Amino acid sequence: MSELSRRSGVPVPTIKFYLREGLLPPGRATASNQAEYDEEHLRRLRLVRALITLGGLSVAATREVLEAVAEPLGRYETLGVTHYALRSPVATAPDGEGSDGCAAEVERLIERMGWTVTEQSPLRGALAAGLRALREVGAGHDADELAPYAELAAATARVDLDRLAGLEDRIDIAERALALTVLMEPVLATLRRMAQENEAALRYAGEGGDRVGR
Repeated sequence: MSELSRRSGVPVPTIKFYLREGLLPPGRATASNQAEYDEEHLRRLRLVRALITLGGLSVAATREVLEAVAEPLGRYETLGVTHYALRSPVATAPDGEGSDGCAAEVERLIERMGWTVTEQSPLRGALAAGLRALREVGAGHDADELAPYAELAAATARVDLDRLAGLEDRIDIAERALALTVLMEPVLATLRRMAQENEAALRYAGEGGDRVGR
């Protein structure tokens, strides 16, 4: 177990907790108080750690994801289980039915883009909540105004799924989906801000009062 801890970077007490909770299968017993762990344990441990630490999942939700990816699911179902288990980027407001029209704009956008998004997707409510927050500060967007952003998101999704090409193992797919979803989101947000700074320099540099970077 100490070697498993060293290679994974996960403390031994945490590994023991995962074992007790059934998130990690027991190792092969070699003595009364010793067990041997292999590469499969290392992969599983990294996935558990990513789900809990990066994905913000509870132990129960993590167990559900692990049970799901252990079943003979296709790539679409595996990605769905992984994505829907993760926290939404925006917290859904209590009045998530969208009585203010935000939910209706989400439906319009999905229809306009021709996207397949299940009725049970938590992202519908999350997007409506995000639109509601924009509206509250006077920066509301309707489906037409969101469409260019949706086109960019669709292009990004195509790049993401290209990264999954050739993967057959469900654990590999789940791990890669987590990396692309959780770890890439702050990278993409940073790239967007850098691009905004560059675009602002191209459009507005020289107007006076330029103090950026000073």
